[in-house]
This record gives sequence, C-alpha cells and structure tokens, in this order.
Amino acid sequence: MAVTELDDTELAARLARHAGRILLELRDSELLDGKALGAAGDATANQFILHALRRHRPEDGVLSEESKDTRERLDKSRVWIVDPVDGTREYGEQRTDWAVHVALAVDGRAVSGAVALPGCEMVLRSDRPAVLPAMPAKPRLVVSRTRPASEAVAVAERIGGDLVPMGSAGAKAMAVVRGEAEIYLHSGGQYEWDSCAPVAVAQAFGLYCSRIDGSPIVYNQADTYLPDLLICRPEWADEVLAQVAAIGT
Repeated sequence: MAVTELDDTELAARLARHAGRILLELRDSELLDGKALGAAGDATANQFILHALRRHRPEDGVLSEESKDTRERLDKSRVWIVDPVDGTREYGEQRTDWAVHVALAVDGRAVSGAVALPGCEMVLRSDRPAVLPAMPAKPRLVVSRTRPASEAVAVAERIGGDLVPMGSAGAKAMAVVRGEAEIYLHSGGQYEWDSCAPVAVAQAFGLYCSRIDGSPIVYNQADTYLPDLLICRPEWADEVLAQVAAIGT
C-alpha cells in the first residue's frame, strides 16, 4: 500500500501525535513504571519516529536526543530535530506535563514543527496558529518544578510576576502558547531538541523567541548544547531582556 505524501508540518504533527499514543499505551500497560518506563518510552518512541522519517524524508538529516549523533547532518540544509519524550521523569511519574517534540530546521532556523501533549490529548503545530488571549495584569512565568532558573526567579521579582512550576520544556513553552503563562525564561542547560519544536510552534503563534541575551536561536550546530531560551509574549520581550541584562551586570 502506498504511503501518502505529507507536507512537513503535517508529518511532524502525525509523528508527534502517534508517538504520544504509543507512549500512553506503553504507560497504560502497567508493566513498567518510574525510570524503567521512561527508558522504554524514550527508546520506543524514538524508533517509531526515526523509521517514519527514513520512510518519508530519506534525504534529510536527523538529530534526536535518543540516538547517537553523527556529523552527517551538518552537511544538510534540512534537519529534523526530535525529542521523543521531553520530560522523561514526568512521563515515568505518570504526570501530564511532558511532551513529544518533532521539528524541522532549515539552514539553522526552526521553520516547522509540532509539540504533542499526550496527557492533555493535544497537539500544537506551527501551521495552525491561534489568536493569543488577552494578558492578565500580572505576568506568569513558567519555571522548572525541581530547578527554577535563578534568572527567572530574579526577573519575576523585578517585574512583579508569579512563578508557575511545571515539568518539561515543551509543556512550559506550550503553556505560553496556550495563554496559561506569559513568559518562559530558561537558563542553566538545554540542548537543541529541548527547544526546536517549541520555538517553531511559538513563533508561528506570534510569540517572541530568542536566547536570553536577545541573540537568535540557531539549530543544527556541531555542539548541540543550547543552554538558555526565552519564549514570551512580545509585549514582555524588551522588559525581560533588559532585566536579564541588568541581573548579569
């Protein structure tokens, strides 16, 4: 049977959605839990996504958290950047604040992608942006529930914002996309797969995305370490960047 040809974002969305379903079925089997469930979920979702990408985009490069990296992708203009389970701890703990990331970077830019939130039965995608809701008077900043970034805590104090603890990077970024928060400021360690799909979706929804010094986010680098990120309502971008700069001086 022939496989239907899909455009890039539809492919990303289907991969994220079906990987999410596989992960939920694995969890619902009740045969594994905790770290064992997380490890099995990472491996199973990764294999599904990689096999599908080889079938549908055999000429493109791939960078996945759960696969050994090679330099082959550096010679590619189009590279799929994947996190099969973003928030493995949250997934293993049977929480809902974890995600599946599938994105396409072209010449270093996150141009297309999808973030599945399987626990919320939702897939957010870069080709279906929605109007952002009205902002509250007091900004909300999503931060790690276990290791809140010091810069985010300091910025929240300076601008009178409330901290909202949450699990994975994708869940936090999508909270801003969904209007559940206004600012996601992260520092202290991430990799390209943690932010590429969230940035592709957030940009499509009209959100501001950059490094925390205001510089552009560039993907498909030899060093995949990408330690900081700002995704926020554009109305807050200048103020947050100014406060981060002031904290660093």
